[in-house]
Amino acid sequence: EGVTIKRAPFWVLHPMFCENVTIRGVKINSHGPNNDGCDPESSKNVLIEDCEFDTGDDCIAIKSGRNNDGRNNPIPSENIIVRNCYMKAGHGGVVMGSEISAGVRNVFVENCRMDSPELDRVIRIKTNTVRGGFVEGLYVRNVEVGQCKEAIFRIELMYERKDGDGSFMPRINNIVLENVNSQKSRYGVFIEGREEEIVVSDIKFINCKFNNVEIPTRITGSKNIEFVDVSFTVDEVKTYK
Repeated sequence: EGVTIKRAPFWVLHPMFCENVTIRGVKINSHGPNNDGCDPESSKNVLIEDCEFDTGDDCIAIKSGRNNDGRNNPIPSENIIVRNCYMKAGHGGVVMGSEISAGVRNVFVENCRMDSPELDRVIRIKTNTVRGGFVEGLYVRNVEVGQCKEAIFRIELMYERKDGDGSFMPRINNIVLENVNSQKSRYGVFIEGREEEIVVSDIKFINCKFNNVEIPTRITGSKNIEFVDVSFTVDEVKTYK
């Protein structure tokens, strides 16, 4: 609580195999490679609130073991609350992955602000068939975004495809984004599932406004994606492919 951390060599905060963790009023300014701000891993009942992140990688990345580390110790990260935080630069604001081989469930993000030309994505899930794992029960509400480079919401199930394909198909389901408003991004919603098996499902967007997007949605390899009272304003100055 009330700690400022600058120029860490790698991940900054990394609670692992923990329960009942509170991270409050922490400021992180660290722009080296792999400088994740806070990475709860295989941890339960974690509260991250009133924090500020300005990072060289993910601001918050929820994890649960990489490959066999997660499968041999199958402890998911669960019951994670992120609220009243400010995310500046980073590869992602709140991220699940890529090391989620034991899974992630019950993540609640609310009342956060994210804004930087160096913020790549707002909410991101990244994994592949080598990592495997699952994400279920993600609820995001009341998030204000100034701008980000790529997407407000991104699912990527072919992350680091250069690693090749494995036999551990990930599963992503039961996600809600409500009252998420953004002012500038390339994509509003970018979901890249798997074509050989539909494992991304049941995602709902409610009362969201995605302004000044180049491409409103790009959705593949998924089902039961629902938009309720959602608007996209397209930046018509851009040329689209």
